[in-house]
Amino acid sequence: MKLDRVTAIRQHLFSKGYSSIGDIAEAVGASEPTIRRDLSALEADGAIIRSHGGARIAEPSGPEIAFENREQINLLAKRAIGEAAFRLLRPDTAVFLDAGTTVLQLARRLRLNPMPLRIFTNCLPVAQVLMPVAGQSVAALSVTLLGGLLRPQNSSMVGLLAEAALERLWFDQLFLGAGSIAADAGIYSADEQEAAINRKMLRRCNRPVVLADSGKFGLTLTHLVSPITPAMQFICDDRLSQDWQDRLADSGADLTLAVIQ
Repeated sequence: MKLDRVTAIRQHLFSKGYSSIGDIAEAVGASEPTIRRDLSALEADGAIIRSHGGARIAEPSGPEIAFENREQINLLAKRAIGEAAFRLLRPDTAVFLDAGTTVLQLARRLRLNPMPLRIFTNCLPVAQVLMPVAGQSVAALSVTLLGGLLRPQNSSMVGLLAEAALERLWFDQLFLGAGSIAADAGIYSADEQEAAINRKMLRRCNRPVVLADSGKFGLTLTHLVSPITPAMQFICDDRLSQDWQDRLADSGADLTLAVIQ
């Protein structure tokens, strides 16, 4: 019974990203003291991280979770962030959409209400989501997918060919995902090539907008993309801790908190 309960806790946290002790107890049908004991054991094993009366799945700097599985983590937060990001789009501009599960929610929102935009992306799912509205005369939305080396773990195009293409382009806005935002106020990726193309994107835009749910903050991955700079705008969900809100303010970056419905 305990093994089944622990498995249920891990599955619940995987789908939610973060959950309170009360919500976990209700989801798995156990008392809160029992859940606290189970969480202590899971934390000791390195499987979860406890914080603020709840817990979330630990995201180590080892193998990445596949794109299609990551898409379901903190899904409501990602949708709220995508909605807030959609409100920043301006017709008749050039926009780059990075390969990330939160950025994908922006693409899904844009598909519902397309507008005249020149969309560029290195993300196969983003291109697929926008394909039905691309080229329609009513929307006047075009989609350009960068060529390069296919990286299946993130459904993205990376490498020298993709980076060379970026050197010939300039974007009014970049919507950038984040693998993690670490304690040193750096944006990190799990993959060296992903970090390299992200750095190139940041150098080829007027306005970088970082889309990151609150579960990404305080985590550390291997490869630095960029320190947080005053030029950046962050869109996060309203579960972001006050400490991180203050740190972003101290860095000079703008912050928008998206309300989870």
